Amino acid sequence: MRAARGAAYAGLAVLGAVVGAAGALVQGAWFPGGLLLALAACAGLFYGGLRATGTQLGVVAPGAGWLVAVVLLYLGRPEGDQVFWGGVAELVYVLGAMTIAVMCATVSRTPPPGGRTGPLGV
Repeated sequence: MRAARGAAYAGLAVLGAVVGAAGALVQGAWFPGGLLLALAACAGLFYGGLRATGTQLGVVAPGAGWLVAVVLLYLGRPEGDQVFWGGVAELVYVLGAMTIAVMCATVSRTPPPGGRTGPLGV
């Protein structure tokens, strides 16, 4: 069971890197629709990771993969090639996806089997 959970986290991290790279390309290609699509993909991945694993680590794993991919694309190459050029859309994509990741990580997990989520059942 522990190996399966570790494989799930590794798979989510790889998926996060893929979504980060794809979002970096799409958000600049089809503005503003591409930006909204990239942020929706990030939200789906982060929230899906939370629901699939039931832990906040399900958000952290794809978030870390996403962050690695975006930072590597942000750095560029020595020849001057880079994906991000410092526009407003790139800033909204990076800050928006990080905000979505934090929001998903702070969402309460699935309720306990009794259906009560707090002392008052709220």
